[in-house]
Amino acid sequence: MSIIRHQPGTFYSAAVECNGMVFVAGQIADDRSKDVRNQTEQVLKKIDAALALAGTDKSKLLSANVWLADINDRDGMNAVWSAWVDPQNLPARATVEARLSTPATRIEIAVICAK
Repeated sequence: MSIIRHQPGTFYSAAVECNGMVFVAGQIADDRSKDVRNQTEQVLKKIDAALALAGTDKSKLLSANVWLADINDRDGMNAVWSAWVDPQNLPARATVEARLSTPATRIEIAVICAK
């Protein structure tokens, strides 16, 4: 069994490949001064980049976990998500409210994707 770790850091790797699966770590926006829509756009671009590193893309998404600092931001996040996700290949998804890493962080998303 081969395991490939992409962009390993101090605490986690951006993505890990194993047995034809790609696990992307929870991603947050770099510019957290923006609203949830903008932060969601930033996060989804980071997910696209992590998937590309592993040689796959969002059309092969299997699962997504979305954490929102305020569940009332769900509509704003969903508007951006719906424009990004492949409607013919929707993943399983959970969306919950949670306290995130900083007060300015509005959203975090982690995905699992097929290779």
